[in-house]
Amino acid sequence: MSSTGIRLHAPAPGWSISADVVVVGSGVAGLTAALRCEAAGLTTVVVTKARLDDGSTRWAQGGIAAALGEGDTPEQHLDDTLVAGAGLCDEEAVRILVTEGPDAVRRLIETGAQFDESSEGGLELTREGGHHRRRIAHAGGDATGAEISRALVEAVRARGLRTVENALVLDLLTDAEGRTAGVTLHVMGEGQHDGVGAVHAPAVVLATGGMGQVFSATTNPSVSTGDGVALALRAGAEVSDLEFVQFHPTVLFLGPDAEGQQPLVSEAVRGEDAHLVDADGVRFMQGQHELAELAPRDIVAKGILRRMQEQEAEHMFLDARHFGADMWEHRFPTILAACRAHGIDPVTEPIPVAPAAHYASGGVRTDSRGRTTVPGLYACGEVACTGVHGANRLASNSLLEGLVYAERIAADIAANGLDARLPQPLPHPEIPEHPLLTPEARFTIQRIMTNGAGVLRSAESLAKAADQLQQLHTDARDALAENGKTAEAGVDTWEATNLLCVARVLVAAARLREETRGCHWREDRPERDDTTWRRHIVVRLNPDRTLAVHTTDTTNFPTTLPPKAPQEQ
Repeated sequence: MSSTGIRLHAPAPGWSISADVVVVGSGVAGLTAALRCEAAGLTTVVVTKARLDDGSTRWAQGGIAAALGEGDTPEQHLDDTLVAGAGLCDEEAVRILVTEGPDAVRRLIETGAQFDESSEGGLELTREGGHHRRRIAHAGGDATGAEISRALVEAVRARGLRTVENALVLDLLTDAEGRTAGVTLHVMGEGQHDGVGAVHAPAVVLATGGMGQVFSATTNPSVSTGDGVALALRAGAEVSDLEFVQFHPTVLFLGPDAEGQQPLVSEAVRGEDAHLVDADGVRFMQGQHELAELAPRDIVAKGILRRMQEQEAEHMFLDARHFGADMWEHRFPTILAACRAHGIDPVTEPIPVAPAAHYASGGVRTDSRGRTTVPGLYACGEVACTGVHGANRLASNSLLEGLVYAERIAADIAANGLDARLPQPLPHPEIPEHPLLTPEARFTIQRIMTNGAGVLRSAESLAKAADQLQQLHTDARDALAENGKTAEAGVDTWEATNLLCVARVLVAAARLREETRGCHWREDRPERDDTTWRRHIVVRLNPDRTLAVHTTDTTNFPTTLPPKAPQEQ
């Protein structure tokens, strides 16, 4: 796969460091990959956009899923995952996840993560949507992600790994043969480096998290602007299944005009028997699915939205008053505090909830070792599309996927060795290859995506969104071509430009998939069509910045490795 030659408009690197591996991101996937690479004797640098513990991992409330309980098996976990994925999971990828998952969690515990234990001394396990067994390990009641992040950050610091914090990665460096040669990045005025620089390395691991900020309302932190997917596209990598954005059904409703990151009300609350009700107190999920409130997330989100439409309501309610104060304070202290901070006391009143953008099931396409279609570039965690999640992620599989596939990436890098010579990156282009958007474009993109490509989509809404996004793209391109002008390079403009890139891909894939499947809900195509659409949609960026979109022949991904050259006879 050849590079597009496209890079963000940015100054040439003013400083550089070298390593065997550079890991971009500091969530469960990134820090696990870094620790395993370091343990294998590889010089490893971790680059992260904010502080080490500021990614999406620390916001994860529910927990991490694995077959750790009595009577549970990886096979049962696999079955639940395949059902949630609505026919598009890669079964081999899921089998890797569920069979390697339990030991990976045990290694996480050995690293220092402390999960909640039952009175008998074993792990206290709970259920979430789509799971037929209690297999969710949690910490601090509803602070699992924070505990995992704490343990991994402490391990990274204890082992003295080199880290570059407050750094937005800009683009992948490649050599003349198209192989990975490192990354360029901008450090935001703190630490030992400042401004634009480079980390030269023959292996780059993308673990940059999601792209929830492409929508107006999301559970994702402000740093989740799709930087990893956009970087990979500019580098020539393929992305897949980006149309499958999971909207968490129960996000604290803060008003119709609320924007940005909004508080999540964990699925674990429903796992402990909280009920979804309308304003009259009527439970509406019963009869819609055998698991009622614990159905897979797409089904619950659709159930909430249908009821909202029927009653012309802005939200529904989650009723857990029967928990009592003691259970709220000990099992869900984080959620309790968030609700009370917004004037709602779940001990005495139902919680207003509505769906919001939560998780990208698609991303940079990888194989079972985390390898992308660009040699030397790996991806894991939410930025990646391993095939595990299919059309809809099963609750609490995300932390496990980041953990398992990060370990596999480190093993692959260590097993295959690295060239003793650092690859020589192509020189920085003198002319900006990619125009930048103004910071205000971020909010325009979010409104376009929420209105046209949110939970409810149609051919008409998606076509309108595509036209509006194309206009933003065309205006920026024409301004650069006609007078050489582009927005001033900076974090806000780079983020807005990345958001436009991933938004265009998401809408292109959503327009092509003319069916409803998993978390992709087309109002004009309400039925699932296995004959035509039990396929993956793969997108790459052309050198002229147009999109090349195609579908796979089967549910299986083609190999990410280039074909071998024929041997001479």
